[in-house]
Order: sequence, then C-alpha cells, then structure tokens
Amino acid sequence: MTLQKPTIVLFDMDGTTVRHIHPRLLHVLERMDDAFHKINKFFSGVFRRNIPYSPLVEFRNGKRPKLLVHRALHKIRRKDVEEIVEPCPGIYSVLEMLKARDIPIGLVSNGLGKGYGHDILEKFDLAQYFEVTIFREDITRSKPFPDPILQALRKMARQPQEGDVIWYIGDRHKDVLAAVAARDYLPCTIQPLAYGLNSSIAILEHNIGVDHIVMAYPDLEAKLRQILL
Repeated sequence: MTLQKPTIVLFDMDGTTVRHIHPRLLHVLERMDDAFHKINKFFSGVFRRNIPYSPLVEFRNGKRPKLLVHRALHKIRRKDVEEIVEPCPGIYSVLEMLKARDIPIGLVSNGLGKGYGHDILEKFDLAQYFEVTIFREDITRSKPFPDPILQALRKMARQPQEGDVIWYIGDRHKDVLAAVAARDYLPCTIQPLAYGLNSSIAILEHNIGVDHIVMAYPDLEAKLRQILL
C-alpha cells in the first residue's frame, strides 16, 4: 500500500506524541493495558457478551467506564507530568507543518485524560494543535478496537468523506490493529503509520508497506514535505 497524501491526521499519545523519560514505566503500563483487553475479551466470550464492532458508541447503557485500576495508578503517582514524559523529538515541527496546511489533527489515546493526558497537553503547549482529543474515559472499548479512532473522527468539524485519506500514527501493535479495524466503518482510506519498532512489526505482518514505518519525526517531516507539495 503506497503512502498517500493525508487530509486528516490522528496521533497516539504515549510513545508517539510524548515519550516516557523512564521507558520501562511505559512498557509496564502498555502491558497492563494489553492484559486488561485480553481479560475483557476472555470473559466476554465465556459469558457470550461479545460486543459487536458497532462504531461511534461512546458508552454502553449511558454509563461511563469506571476504570478503577487506571484511576488508582494515577492517584498514587507522585510526580508531575514533566517529570514523567517529554515531547518526542521533532513532533512540534510535524504538527506545525500539518497545522499550516489546515490539515485537521486529532489525538487518540488509551490513557486517562483527567489527571494525565490533559495535563500533558497543557504543560507542553500541545493542545493548540489538536481539534479533538479522545482518552480512555471517553470510550467504552479502547484500542485495538477501532472505537477511539471512529469517535475522534465523529467529533471533528468536518466528517470524513470519500476521497479523504486518514493517517493514524502510533507506536504500538494495537495502534495498527485499530486503524485496520476502522476501515470497515469509514467511507474513505485510513492508513496506519508505525512510529518505532513495536508497531513496525504489525505493519510488516499486515503487508502494509515499509514506507508506512517512521523511526524519527525528522524523517516524517521530510516525507511530508514531498507528499504535500
């Protein structure tokens, strides 16, 4: 699949927009998130309560997910966000380039917004770039389900139409899977981009193409300059 000129760009947050100063912490949190997904999938199968891939559903039965473990982790956190994460090198240049060309930008994260994600966006002056932000408490099913991506697109001022090309940039295997799953519910093309090694493996597994792999944002900036001409 050839990388096409984007008309909408979505970013993951942890590991993609910002990186953890202590990478082992990010690894632990990602493994926990993956474990929660597997446990939920297992019990859904046992009790025959599988949730179909119905897009654009914010909450089941009108209730927000409790996310007790996620909230507990953030409550015991003692450090300010700037002591935990920092913007990925080169991210501002890429965001500025997209913004200058009026390309809508969104943020889609499995992390909590309250007490974490929103603080990061404010602290590092990143909020100005994102038209919409979707965090864990904004959706029932997190990535690798496509729901967070679809929810972000639903909240944009201009809805995706035939002819649009959506980029979803993420650093984890589940980011690629979420973008691939979202294809069934969109009238346009969505292309996953892998930032780093973990998601690159998923790109190769799905035969998406090595031009969808980005190891550093200066490389993506150069690629964008060529594509957006």
